[in-house]
Amino acid sequence: MAVITLWHNPRCSKSRAALALLEARGALTLRRYLEDAPSEAELRGTHALLGGPVIAMVRSGEAAFKAAGLTSDASDDALFAAMAAHPILIERPLAMTDTRAVLGRPPEAVLRLLDM
Repeated sequence: MAVITLWHNPRCSKSRAALALLEARGALTLRRYLEDAPSEAELRGTHALLGGPVIAMVRSGEAAFKAAGLTSDASDDALFAAMAAHPILIERPLAMTDTRAVLGRPPEAVLRLLDM
């Protein structure tokens, strides 16, 4: 089984639920991304595994989104830079292996990584 990395915020109920689901099923690496923020390069690599629009990785309802002058029409470069500078903007929970990534919305979505 592949090792799954979970970008986790312990204050988030969805993140805690995803963590519980994955812990019960095997190999897991936990990354508290607010304390150990991913670089812009890591964010771009994760997006490549995730697919879809970059804005789907962004918590646009956060005050930091508006404070950074972002809109839903912001360029991908602006969104990646903002997430690197303000990791609170990264949608959570986000789980990944070396070959795939999923957003845990709903938390059960992280279980798709086990079907590889």
